[in-house]
Amino acid sequence: MDRTLAKPNVITGRRNFLKGAAALGGSAAVLAAVNDGARAAGDPIPVGQAAPLTDFAAADGVEFRNGLTLACEEINALGGILGRPLEPHFEDTKQMGDATNVQAVQRLIDRHSVHAVINGYNIGSGAAIQDVIADSGIIYVHYDTTIGHNNLIKADPKRYYGSFQGDPAEVWYGEGLLKFLKDQEAAGSFKRENNKIAVILSAGVYATNIANAIKDTAADYGWEISLFETVNVPISEWGPTLAKIRQDPPAVIAVTHFLPADLAQFMVQFVTNPTQSLIYMQYGPSIPAFRDIGKEATNGVLYATVVGALQDEIGTAFETRYKDKYGANAGHNSGAQPYDGCYVWATAAALAGGSGEPGDDEQNRIVASRMRSLIWRGVTGTTRFIADENTAYSYPTQTRDSSLGMPHQFLQIQDHNKGGLLVAPEPYSTSSFMTPPWMKG
Repeated sequence: MDRTLAKPNVITGRRNFLKGAAALGGSAAVLAAVNDGARAAGDPIPVGQAAPLTDFAAADGVEFRNGLTLACEEINALGGILGRPLEPHFEDTKQMGDATNVQAVQRLIDRHSVHAVINGYNIGSGAAIQDVIADSGIIYVHYDTTIGHNNLIKADPKRYYGSFQGDPAEVWYGEGLLKFLKDQEAAGSFKRENNKIAVILSAGVYATNIANAIKDTAADYGWEISLFETVNVPISEWGPTLAKIRQDPPAVIAVTHFLPADLAQFMVQFVTNPTQSLIYMQYGPSIPAFRDIGKEATNGVLYATVVGALQDEIGTAFETRYKDKYGANAGHNSGAQPYDGCYVWATAAALAGGSGEPGDDEQNRIVASRMRSLIWRGVTGTTRFIADENTAYSYPTQTRDSSLGMPHQFLQIQDHNKGGLLVAPEPYSTSSFMTPPWMKG
């Protein structure tokens, strides 16, 4: 099997990689400060990504490609994996159905013999690609953010040893939102008009699971669900849904659909006749297209992500590097996902003595074991995998130690010309929650 072993002529490269990775993860130092001539020059290690490079999610797909490309370039400048450079390959998943996703990953394996697949998200069941990975004996890191992954791995951890979800599952969005509201009420920064929450969702598994998580735990926090409406997407006309909201105004509107253009249209149409409701949206507002389309109407929107670049020293240094390379409007929060995922895999492979090609099940089981033992502090916070689920812990809902879980970030757009400000959780927050402009008066 073709795998890199810890031979004497590559030990220096390994040390350089680990030193450089620690510097980037621990202090976000620029590469020039850690690169001491260790640039990788051995036989390339192919690494793949299956991403929606065209169709409705292409805005994210392009950033996923950018994030993996940047990670590979940085790791290669640090010495690669034991002296071998990473060589990225990409396949388009288009509309991201299970069959398309599986075919794209299979092409990466058949055509390029990739040692690992490092994805962002692909919508679908979240449990189809894992069988291709298990059959090929390679490593898979993705950010599908679905409880389907957790359940699949728990059902057969030996078969699916090589599949990892680099962030927490979507179900944590539900209780996370309710806990955030409770904390804001306790701090006096939010006062509910009533006990009603309107939940708007699209039909996909991801949006549905988040919506159900809000519905299932609302009563525990003193809330009632006044509207639970599924909309067909993509959607540009929100009139019928807004009419129902205006007839029975809730204290909170939670939209679990996540495509930025659709959400921007919701805000444009909402602010013409707003209700006194806090608006929470899921993930989509983190994409620059949301603010570009909605402009002033987006000011005040609260949104969350269980994975994104933090606004601390490490995260902002990454943002600078990313935008220097890809442009001021590049979506670094999307790119941060496969960027961190690549570093986690590459670090584990270096510690394991090398990565394994397709069919090298023995070596890749060692790589997977090293991944499960890592506590990696990257640009998105801490990646630490749950045993037998291969999914990242969420902070503060699954662990109260901020150094042992990935922060569930709550952000608010306070100026549509800028990105969202991180308002929770501590100790990562950089700003305070403000009352949305449509709720003043």
